Amino acid sequence: FCKNIVLAGVGSVTLVDDRVVTDESLPANFLILPHENHYNGKTLAEVCCDSLKEFNPMVHVAVERGDISTFGVEFFEKFDAVIISCCSLGKKKLINQKCRKLSKRVAFYTVECRGSCGEMFVDLQDYKYSKKKLEETIECQIEYPSFEEAILVPWRALPRRMSKLYFAMRVIEQFEDVEGRNPGETSIADRLGVLKLRKELCETNSLDESQIPDALLERLLTDTREFPPVCAIIGGILGQEVIKAISGKGDPLKNFFFFDAMDGKGLIEDISGPSTRS
Repeated sequence: FCKNIVLAGVGSVTLVDDRVVTDESLPANFLILPHENHYNGKTLAEVCCDSLKEFNPMVHVAVERGDISTFGVEFFEKFDAVIISCCSLGKKKLINQKCRKLSKRVAFYTVECRGSCGEMFVDLQDYKYSKKKLEETIECQIEYPSFEEAILVPWRALPRRMSKLYFAMRVIEQFEDVEGRNPGETSIADRLGVLKLRKELCETNSLDESQIPDALLERLLTDTREFPPVCAIIGGILGQEVIKAISGKGDPLKNFFFFDAMDGKGLIEDISGPSTRS
């Protein structure tokens, strides 16, 4: 994703990721050169920053240290788009809220890649854009819900053919939140706890448990690393969406995108309350 928007020539990119680079970081991130002396002791943001600068010297690439969830609202005001990944449920809600408190519109995206599965959420708030229709340019407007508003939509109110990955991600996300885990800190040992939570959530939302298959939950529990091909697909789509949001041209994605490498399908789902439904 970062490579795509840097090559597209955006004005500036700021990276925030204080995790130290390890051998496990290499397979899913081609921006990290496989040379120990090159990345020893450096953070992911620092190493990726060095590589991105070489792609397009005209784009200012910088690193900000710290936990992004602790940054004040004013930090986000200098950006047109904020993209977060590998964040807990609480952090997603908090950062989205901070972006929405600003006087200017800041596009917000969350991305999760877990093994063969990927999910992207988009919040462009009250978004105006233009698109071509025949020889005319049409002005359009879409209202987006926040992440918190979207996931609060009752499951029974969603379309019958809703992506099973949506429900499964919410179960895993809530399990990690209740257990105080960081994203991806799960294993097959958590299977019984996750199945119990699935039962509770399905009963609360009047949803048949078969809509969240055991096999899918087990994959999300155990395949916690990022799988490069899935990252490439999600990252490519994310890059296109960010460029569209910044330029105000072209139909934007609303508001969830799901990809599962097991069937090779990518699905767009509009999960909104009545006031923001297209």
